[in-house]
Amino acid sequence: MKPVLGISACLLGKTVRYDGGHKLDELVFETLERHLRFFAICPETGCGMAVPREPMRLEGNPASPRLITIASRVDETGQMERWTQMYLKELEKENLAGFVFKSNSPSCGLAVGVYDSNGRVAGKTIGLFARGFTLRFPSLPVAEAESLRDVVFRKNFLTRIFHADSAARAAQDGMDTRRA
Repeated sequence: MKPVLGISACLLGKTVRYDGGHKLDELVFETLERHLRFFAICPETGCGMAVPREPMRLEGNPASPRLITIASRVDETGQMERWTQMYLKELEKENLAGFVFKSNSPSCGLAVGVYDSNGRVAGKTIGLFARGFTLRFPSLPVAEAESLRDVVFRKNFLTRIFHADSAARAAQDGMDTRRA
């Protein structure tokens, strides 16, 4: 059985982005699908945002940024954080072996620009969903799709995925034998 990899849904060609499009990453899809099963997630649509929707970005303090719509200035932080906390509990059941995030996404990026009140990038932080995920599952390997273009990085990431999956299966087997 193949390990399960969480992945930003837009990277698999799902039309969930703010503009109604996707960001199909053929390298990720074609290379990784031979070794892994995908579990697609779009935090924006998951928390109830429409497609298409107004673009958003992270603003304020990089240590605790706010998710703000660019034109109408609506703060979507609470909606995203509530959904993230609820959904991460559900994800525990999926036995994910790792996650591939969409770069530059205010929800999924691992190094996202945070804007100040003058509209300039004031620093970098991790997207709101990615932050919740990495805090909830600190031992799971994570990457942005673009980093997987590097052959050495991709090989190391896959090694970590299979190691995490093996450890999870061993732990599950141990739990099963204690129940018997």
